[in-house]
Amino acid sequence: MIRSSLKLLVVFLCIVFVSGMYGCKRELLSPAKVTDSTVVAGSDTAGLVNGIGKAVKFNHPFGLTVDANGNLYIADLGNNVIRKMDTTGLVSTFAGVGGVKGNLNAVDSLSTFNKPFGVAADAAGNIYVADAGNNQVRMIGATTGMVTAFAGTGIVGASNVADSVSFNSPLGVAVDGSGNVYVADYENNLIRKITQAGVVSTLAGSGAKGTDDGLDTAATFNLPEALAVDATGNVYVVDNGNDLIRKVTPAGQVSTFAGSGQPGRSDGTGAAASFNSPFGIAIDSDGNLYVADSGNNLIRKITPGGAVTTIAGSGSRGANDGTGNAASFNTPAGIAVDKAGNIYVSDESNNLIRKINQAGSVTTISKVHINSPLKAVTRDKKIR
Repeated sequence: MIRSSLKLLVVFLCIVFVSGMYGCKRELLSPAKVTDSTVVAGSDTAGLVNGIGKAVKFNHPFGLTVDANGNLYIADLGNNVIRKMDTTGLVSTFAGVGGVKGNLNAVDSLSTFNKPFGVAADAAGNIYVADAGNNQVRMIGATTGMVTAFAGTGIVGASNVADSVSFNSPLGVAVDGSGNVYVADYENNLIRKITQAGVVSTLAGSGAKGTDDGLDTAATFNLPEALAVDATGNVYVVDNGNDLIRKVTPAGQVSTFAGSGQPGRSDGTGAAASFNSPFGIAIDSDGNLYVADSGNNLIRKITPGGAVTTIAGSGSRGANDGTGNAASFNTPAGIAVDKAGNIYVSDESNNLIRKINQAGSVTTISKVHINSPLKAVTRDKKIR
């Protein structure tokens, strides 16, 4: 009886801790047990360790991006740092001080972040960070490694006025071929645009929650989370609260590209498809979109014509490598595609970085597995 009570107390304290650390609508799912054949890392705790393969540890990796040279950048959310995996698989801390929340602009490892969610690379190799806890978009210079505030005063708001630009929990960032940066302004339900000169405008959204299609401010979103931009400047938005993928033209015309608006996992074209709390999105050179369908633990593909298929994942929580539905994920969050068409996934609740090749085979390239007695912890929509 005493032992059972102690177990219940431990579970309760863990839930309180994790709930306080992560306060979004999404579920923070306990990592699934991994079979010996798929374990690469030897640790049973999250952490911040650099290296290759087995030596590497992450703490809730989220947004991903690949630069022109094939380097992968990871928003290591729980560690408040940006990590880099080079083409040899070597993982290093690119910017930020591990475990330290802050808003210090400085050279790489002297800088600080507060809940970095999204990352994006431009053609020159500059890295943009959606620093949600600081309500800013930060930039890491390609040649200097200097971290600066690219946009945002840090004050909560939705202002586009120069010198007083504000955001409210920006989660996603993407860059077009001209160097314009697009922001999924999560709590404001807006899509924002930042020119290379730093001029901020609202591309789409009224600020109200909804599913309305229309031109710029006539459209509505519900907690937009991530973005991808195609070669002609169309912006694709993961409309997380609506379980939809939306499309915004350069002129600001918003339409619903895929999804029924109801949680589900159906494949199909346009509104015949369904998603469940999608998080990340990426686009390949052929215009195909890839979506981290987190609530379903699946990776989905959307063709330029809007046809949705499931390319990886069984739908059950797990960390199994394999092809197609033989593979499993546990809250896939971020997604990126390299020039060769390889897909990278940040498997958030497993603390893994996974790779899907062109044949659809899923492998784990860097990971640490957490053993935890916790079940699903429901988060509300508020960012941490």
